[in-house]
Amino acid sequence: MPELVLSPFAQKGEDIYRQRILPEISEEQFKGKFVAIDVDSGKYFIDDVDIKAIIRAQREFPNKQFYLKRVGYIAAHSHHGVVRKARA
Repeated sequence: MPELVLSPFAQKGEDIYRQRILPEISEEQFKGKFVAIDVDSGKYFIDDVDIKAIIRAQREFPNKQFYLKRVGYIAAHSHHGVVRKARA
């Protein structure tokens, strides 16, 4: 499988997730939950449902885009019916 090339926005969100969020949360405890990340402030919002995480983020940061990540997976969603688990 070819390596995914991320946009600058997505790369910043992924960096925040790996460097700041993962050290603060238990990946095992939060596995499968969605994280909406404001890439400018680094603030994040976690919920069981993707849209709920985004709505919570929008309440604090209206009119912004958020990087969405699913804890323990390489992507928040898949268009092929399968979301692969992240490698340890």
